[in-house]
Amino acid sequence: MGTQQVVERILSDAAAEAQVTVEKAETQAAKILADASACAEAGRRQTEADVKAQRESILEKRAAAARLDSAKLTLGEKRKVIDSVYKMALGRLQSLGKEDALKLVGTLLEKYAESGDEIYFAENFAYKTEAAALPIIKAKNLRIAAESLPLDGGMRLKGEKSDKDLSYGALLEADREENQADLARELFK
Repeated sequence: MGTQQVVERILSDAAAEAQVTVEKAETQAAKILADASACAEAGRRQTEADVKAQRESILEKRAAAARLDSAKLTLGEKRKVIDSVYKMALGRLQSLGKEDALKLVGTLLEKYAESGDEIYFAENFAYKTEAAALPIIKAKNLRIAAESLPLDGGMRLKGEKSDKDLSYGALLEADREENQADLARELFK
């Protein structure tokens, strides 16, 4: 073999080895590229799933906040309606006619007054003289105070054991505490 043949053979073997190395590198590069694409696709799918879950979470939180805000507004408006009902009731109590006002005073005194209590009528109670003549006053030995109190109507009883606020506002507040739920159910069916 001549030098030329040896050189050609070396070059041929080197070319073949280079070809094998290039093919291996291309195969490895294709595998790395495929793995990277698969990884990127999996990452993209995971990111889309995360974004979807986060979007749904945000939407649910906003919907819950909206429902809560709506419930607060509704409750506030219902309270305003109930407030207006009790305000109207106070107005009606304050404008009772003589007969009804005296009947109410008699009923309240019968139920709440104790022997010897002193009655302080509201400044705006127009029937103090007539109330003093009610039979319950004598029966329970009640006294009518000379002074009046700045109440929203009704009276206050002062006694040895306890004082009782029988002003219209106090009576309506007690009624409200006891009956507000039933009233709300009736009004907002």
